[in-house]
Amino acid sequence: MILELLAAASMATAQPSPNRSLAEASIALEAGRMEQARLMIGAAVKEGARGAAIDRLLADLAFASGDYRGALPRYQSLLAGGLSDARMYERAGISALKLRDLDQGTRLLDKATGFQGASWRAWDARGVAADLARDWTKADEAYARAQALAPAEPELLNNVGWSLLVRGRWADALDALEQAAVLDPKSQRIANNLELARAAATQGLPQRRGDETESDWAARLNDAGVIAGLQGNTKKAVAAFAQAIEARSQYYERAANNLAMVERTK
Repeated sequence: MILELLAAASMATAQPSPNRSLAEASIALEAGRMEQARLMIGAAVKEGARGAAIDRLLADLAFASGDYRGALPRYQSLLAGGLSDARMYERAGISALKLRDLDQGTRLLDKATGFQGASWRAWDARGVAADLARDWTKADEAYARAQALAPAEPELLNNVGWSLLVRGRWADALDALEQAAVLDPKSQRIANNLELARAAATQGLPQRRGDETESDWAARLNDAGVIAGLQGNTKKAVAAFAQAIEARSQYYERAANNLAMVERTK
């Protein structure tokens, strides 16, 4: 009898457990081990895992892999099913922004930041959404909340710097981007933004006037780029045209064409 019980116990412990595979998949995802996470999720499915637990892991895997088109509908389905999770709203909102759906991204991120203990990433993403909407008051508020939680995050400081750069606040942008570059010296994106900020600050690009429209400011920046190009100041011309493009909520074709022309003649 004892031997039979021991044999039964041995068989029970030897049987695969979907819960264990799900837990291992979650740990692998958090550590950034995508391939291991895929394998463990597959194992969990074979072992009988179903429902929200597996759907959540699949959504998180898609998000971590940069597959925002795959991640967003999975998060939406989970949220529609009655789950209320700050991180899901955060990742769904970021996915929507990556897919250029500003309205949906903003709504989802408002939900995410409405939770007590919302992460710095949620507030940072809300700042990015506000930048895209040219809502500078909301952008400043969101970035301030994010920085209170993570004052030394290079990604956040880069976004703050870019926000200020778009507004023509060269000196403030330069300060934020220099901090970001110190924290992450290998980031090419930060390095490129820092170079643009330095060019804007040192080359005397026009600053935006208090009551000036984006269109008028973009036109002045474009004109400054044309003059700089005629003077042979390629660095200033590139900085001016790049800023002219960003100064408008819609693509500024004339500045883009001028920038391409200057780049070709380098």
